[in-house]
Amino acid sequence: MEPSLTTNEEHRATARRLLGHGDRGRRARAATAVRAVLRDGRGAVGAALLAVFTLVAATAPWLAPQDPRAAASFSADIMAGPSAGHWLGTDENGRDLLSQLILGTQDTMLVGFTAALVSSVIGTAVGVAAGYFGGWVDRALGVLNDWFLVLPMIPVTVLAASLLGNRAADLPLGRTSVLILVIGLFGWAGTSRIVRAEVMSLKRRAFVERSVVLGAGRARVIRTQILPNVMPLVLANAVVYVALAVLTESTLSFLGLGDPDRFSWGGMLQSAQDSGAMGSGAWGYFLAPGLGITLVVLGFSLLGHAIESRVDPRLREHR
Repeated sequence: MEPSLTTNEEHRATARRLLGHGDRGRRARAATAVRAVLRDGRGAVGAALLAVFTLVAATAPWLAPQDPRAAASFSADIMAGPSAGHWLGTDENGRDLLSQLILGTQDTMLVGFTAALVSSVIGTAVGVAAGYFGGWVDRALGVLNDWFLVLPMIPVTVLAASLLGNRAADLPLGRTSVLILVIGLFGWAGTSRIVRAEVMSLKRRAFVERSVVLGAGRARVIRTQILPNVMPLVLANAVVYVALAVLTESTLSFLGLGDPDRFSWGGMLQSAQDSGAMGSGAWGYFLAPGLGITLVVLGFSLLGHAIESRVDPRLREHR
């Protein structure tokens, strides 16, 4: 029995060495991929745009000229045009629009990133389970995936946000939490389909089969071999999905489903429409948040497509 035990221990030691080398190789490939993405014109522009907006969101409370929630921010100077004191003008309550725009960056980026994270976690879990286990698990999850894929995004999220809005007071971020959950829970099916296809290919690769032969269990194979190799595709898809999440959040806020106690770009557009900003020539009220949404979506889209062109073999072949 002792030789058999020794052989098993040697196999496990060999497996650990192989997995360790794989981790180092993946880190080196990741660093190379980041440099390649930043050398891509789309990736460089997208990363620069997002760096600016992320910095603005992180420093918004200190960067904003005034606190639009404070009583002192209300004035009789309503719907005023740009001036030295108010670079974008004022709203229907005499509050500074630039401050609202800067603070709105926080909610827009928060919803975009967090909703994409929720969507990616669910989509990755479902895709890995369906692709790796196959059989009835794949069939059952496939039906669920197809059902979510055919749901119309905007009408469904509008309905769900309306129904959950009454429970917003119980959540940490109020209606913002509702938007995060709704956008994340209804947007994972695309990620799941991509991950499933990649996992079905990976599980037949020699390095995965070698790990199984050397005694690695399913959980270890998924954690050390499958997940690290699908994460680049998940990342590329998540970055693109942030752009969709930002657009969806802006749409829902514009329809009045956002948090009235927090500032967002969609909420600014709703207020601009309700106050007749276009008719009165208060261009800063609607143009600034619209431009902000456009630039953030452009940044995420450019960066996401640059990453995708590096990690998707089908796209690499056509470069």
